[in-house]
Amino acid sequence: MGKTGMEVSVLGFGGAEIGFEKADAGDVERLLNAALDAGLNAIDTAECYRATDESGAEVASSEDLIGRAVAHRRGDFLLFTKVGHASGLSGGDWDPAMMAESIDRSLRRLRTEAVDLIQLHSCSEEKLRQGDVIEVLRRAREAGKTRFIGYSGDGHAALYAIECGAFDTLQTSVNVADQECMELTLPRAEARGMGVIAKRPIANAAWSSGDTPNPHPYRITYWERLQKLGYDFLKGEEAVRTALRFTLGSPGVHTAIVGTAKPERWAQNAALLSEGASLPPSEWEAIRARWREVAGPDWMGQG
Repeated sequence: MGKTGMEVSVLGFGGAEIGFEKADAGDVERLLNAALDAGLNAIDTAECYRATDESGAEVASSEDLIGRAVAHRRGDFLLFTKVGHASGLSGGDWDPAMMAESIDRSLRRLRTEAVDLIQLHSCSEEKLRQGDVIEVLRRAREAGKTRFIGYSGDGHAALYAIECGAFDTLQTSVNVADQECMELTLPRAEARGMGVIAKRPIANAAWSSGDTPNPHPYRITYWERLQKLGYDFLKGEEAVRTALRFTLGSPGVHTAIVGTAKPERWAQNAALLSEGASLPPSEWEAIRARWREVAGPDWMGQG
């Protein structure tokens, strides 16, 4: 994966759903171990992928579920997490002292002495320019708590993260309903040799809700865009396959993070790539051409 040298599977596992949906620990154990056996080797999570009760007490966290499920196989996969949101810790978001504590909490939850990648979690360009949040990650790397550091986000904050030269990787939204990155960031990240992790590679399957958008903010935005784009392939059973292969065929992308709380879903997604991880160039270009024709100036990356 770029200058990191990490060899990543084209599909990675995204840990948001298992945390937010309070997934059953047994289901997560079956899901991840089966995926590792089938060739998955990249697991991505975050400090804030968690569920709380009415009092605000944490009742589930993605990091803890992952640690319990596969810490005994730590040598079999690359482990990525994120930092920036307090998520139950004292101190506000992006407070450097809180972030240092958050990294240590992540390691405890994940039951490991070090992760392969710690990413700043969608902080603003203003915060990046101040430098202190980047320094927290640098110190964690120097202390052996992570091998590499990255930025997760979109838009001009992601552009600054690339151009400042501090980061090894970029995680950003790349999908049929989110293509700002194609001109703004991916070419620059590729030129710098950065590892690129695509998030939301199937646009949250926003088209699957039919005539009524899913109320989740990201899905509403994607659903509205897709109504205007009118891609024919989203009307058939090949929709997920085509959308996923579009993302994976995008310049500079090394892996696509797909999240699920269902034990059988990762294998189903992997099977979609039996014909290859990329679309034929003519199909990929047709999707891009339609975006350029329809997309408005406010169709920014979803951070």
